[in-house]
Amino acid sequence: MPSFLSRRYTVVLVDRTSGVGRRFTLRLDWTLATLAFMFTLPVLVGLGIRWATVAELGALRSNTVALEMENTSYKAATGELTTQIVSLQGVIDELATRANLDPATAKAMQTLPTVVKARAMGGGTVSQPAELMATALASPHDTFGLLRDVLGRLESRLRTVRTDVERREALAAATPSIWPTIGWLSAGFGERADPFTGEEGYHQGLDISADKGHPVVATASGIVESASWSGNYGNLLVIDHGFGIKTRYGHLSNFAVGAGTTVSRGALIGYVGTTGRTTGPHLHYEVLANGQLINPLRLMTEPR
Repeated sequence: MPSFLSRRYTVVLVDRTSGVGRRFTLRLDWTLATLAFMFTLPVLVGLGIRWATVAELGALRSNTVALEMENTSYKAATGELTTQIVSLQGVIDELATRANLDPATAKAMQTLPTVVKARAMGGGTVSQPAELMATALASPHDTFGLLRDVLGRLESRLRTVRTDVERREALAAATPSIWPTIGWLSAGFGERADPFTGEEGYHQGLDISADKGHPVVATASGIVESASWSGNYGNLLVIDHGFGIKTRYGHLSNFAVGAGTTVSRGALIGYVGTTGRTTGPHLHYEVLANGQLINPLRLMTEPR
């Protein structure tokens, strides 16, 4: 016996005017299924549209978050680059100002022995920007990272150059480039007749004649190594200028500074005298570079 849903029903539609009728046979289960599908389809379509919209909104949110993070990263990178550029500009301006030495001092430095000048030289090499760019262009994956790397290397190189400039300044300050006292040159450096015996001898410095008590100044910056009596030199003052450079000032009548005193070029250190083995008031002046005596006239510029 057929079930309730599988029964067939006949629907008769009659036109009242013409009396013509039409019969439609329907199964209840099919009819209900069709009606259910017709009512369900819009709901399913709506749900599909909603799910697609939700998925699209989720993707948009993810993209927005990614863009915000990328934007934040770019802002941070830009700020870092700006800071580095400002720092580099400051270093460049500083080096440009400090690199110009006094011409007379620079000339005196050039006459120093090579071994002395080598003490003031810096070391190490840093990759040039062109080298970095060439390397990066082979695989350009992060422009900001590349620029940060280039600027960082440049900043490091400029720090190295600044250190070299500082050492060059220190060598300039340590170069005995002025006259130790104002007077007249009474004996030069090298071979000469001994003033006491008349025999051939070797004069280790310069004799600058001046009135007794005339001021004697340091010819370069340094630290007083000793200020004491020293045989034929009489009252002898020795200054260590660093870089292997020392100066000696002999026959002083008195000292103005003691051992351990830091002096700058032109600072008063003593007075012309006649102590030790001397024929009259004068200053005996010597310059040693890396332990070897050199002619002070090679370094001296204008008197002060």
